[in-house]
Order: sequence, then C-alpha cells, then structure tokens
Amino acid sequence: MDRPEPQTEKEFEREFRRAGLPLLTEDYSASEDIFNRSVPLLGLVLVFEILGPLNSKFSTLGNVAAVAAAMILMVIALGLLNKMRGRAFFSLPRKVGRPELAAFVIIPALLPGIISGHWGIASLTALFNLALLFLILGVIGFGVISIVRWALARLLGELSRSLGLLVKAVPLLMIFSLILFLTPELWQVFSQLPDASLLLLVGLFILLGSAFLIARIPAEVADLEKQAGSGGPPLKQRQRVNVGLVLFVSQSLQVLLVALAVAVFFVIFGLLTIGADTVASWTTHPADVLFEFRLAGREAAMTRELLRVATAIASFTGLYFAISMLTDDLYRREFLSRITDEMKQTFVRRAAYLKLLGKS
Repeated sequence: MDRPEPQTEKEFEREFRRAGLPLLTEDYSASEDIFNRSVPLLGLVLVFEILGPLNSKFSTLGNVAAVAAAMILMVIALGLLNKMRGRAFFSLPRKVGRPELAAFVIIPALLPGIISGHWGIASLTALFNLALLFLILGVIGFGVISIVRWALARLLGELSRSLGLLVKAVPLLMIFSLILFLTPELWQVFSQLPDASLLLLVGLFILLGSAFLIARIPAEVADLEKQAGSGGPPLKQRQRVNVGLVLFVSQSLQVLLVALAVAVFFVIFGLLTIGADTVASWTTHPADVLFEFRLAGREAAMTRELLRVATAIASFTGLYFAISMLTDDLYRREFLSRITDEMKQTFVRRAAYLKLLGKS
C-alpha cells in the first residue's frame, strides 16, 4: 500500500531519509543534523578512552593515578575549548563544529602518549576516532543504511529481472569461466596462493570495479536531475553527491548479487563434478577437506581449494559485470529505469517541499 503524501516539512524530510536522500533537506548542517545527534555516542567513546593510559608496567595505584590524571587533563582541555567557544567551562556543546571534532580526535589520543609514553596506542586512538567520525558522517549524514535498505528492497523486489540481466550480461564469460574452472593450472595457482595474497587480489578487483562504477556517476546524476528534476531548482553539490551515492550503492549491490550467484554456482558445480581425489591430483597435495556428504549418489567434498577457486572466479566476474554496466547502454537503461522512476517521485516531493518552504 502506498504511503500517504507528506504534508508537513518534517514528513517531507522523513520521506527523503527513507529514500536514502537526507541531503535533499534544506539548510542541512553537518554540525546540527549529523554530529549533534551523535554527542551521546562521542561522549561514551571519550569515557572509555580515559582508560587509554593504563600500563601493565604500572602498579595498581599507578594505574588509578594515570586514569585520574587522564580524566583531569581531558576535563581541562574540554573546558578550555568551551571557553574559547564562548561557553561556560563545564557546559556541554550545543553545536559540534570543527574545533569540537578536532578535539575529539586529538585530546584522547594525546593522553596515552603523555601519561604512559604509549605513542603507538595514541596513534591508534586518533585513527579510530577519525574513522568513527567518517562512519557517523556516512551513516547519519549520507543515510548509508537507508540507501542500502532502499536499494536492497528494490533489488530483491526485482530478483528475477536482475537474474535475467545477469544472463544477458555474462553468457560468454560464464562459458569461459566453466572451461577455466576445469583446468588444473587454475587450481594449482589458487591452492598455493597465501590467504593475504588472495584477499589482496579480491580487493584489487573490488577497487577496479568500484572505479568503473564511479566513473559514470557524475554523468548519471546530471541525466537523472535533467529527466526527473520536476522543474525544481538545481541540486546543490552535496545533494548531487547524495544522489550519486544512491546510484553507486544500488549498482554495487547489483554487482555483489552477480558475484555471489556465480560463487554459489561454481561451488555447487564443483561439489557435483570435482572430488577430493581430483583436487589432490590437480594441486599435487592432499585436498583440504572441510566436510563431506552424500550428494546425487556420490561423495561430495567441500574443500578449501574449491572455495578459493569459486571466490576468485566470482570476483573476476563481478569486475567484468561492473565494466558491462559502464559500457552496455541497453543494460544501463534497463537497470536504471526502475531507479529513475523512484527518483522521479522523490524529486516531485522535493518540488512540493521547496514550495512549502517558499524556496521554489
């Protein structure tokens, strides 16, 4: 059942968040709309990071003193920041701006170094806090969770269509992959490859695939704004980034679905056709059998080598599919039509929202 049309400013903004486009909200501020909402979490992290100066070389009393010193130094540092920002010494910030964010990264990181001489822990603390801020920016600011939920709902709702597009996009690659899958050399390479090297290879395919997807995002956003803008004012840069992120996540999930489907296919195909003895003869060492079971009247062995080969082929297929999404205009039109239709509704609501605010 369709949701009722939003009528108030809050209802419109809630609708934008559900669509993964929170930045369509006017006067959206990182300080007031993102990090202010994260103050309880940031405060909790600071409380735990007071324990950073703990040192196994200190006595119990020494560790208590170190934590007490850390607490005092943190309170003094935050109090001085409050005074610099024109607030009372012991007040809580009502607006989290760049000085507060810089303090969140730097102050707790200095405590282990100054008090305990643990500059390695200090560096890790700074990196962790910086990564946490980027995570908050992505989850709350750009609505990553809403984007993933929105994209998954549409992807799963059109699963048969997605698999149909897969059949159109990778038939030749699948034939080539089947032939390659049955070559001993492939099994020898990936059975002997260290875990770290295999992960780096998969990561390289992911980075290349992401680069191909990102390459077309600016043009897609411009086309989408032109087609679905509903006569409203042009998008701001941050809003274009938000729309581009929706497109990128949607396409990335499509590629992930393809890669997972290919991996499952080759695992099942390998269980049906390639036993542990065959793996051993191809790789010149005993197969690393995880478990065995009866399948279609024969002993099927799930081996670590099978999972490695299926992962490698699936990651390469995902890269190929990402390139196809970049170069195949027919596929792109079929895939993007559903997203465009959804976006048109959101842009229509944006026009009504701006009219409500008197900014159209």
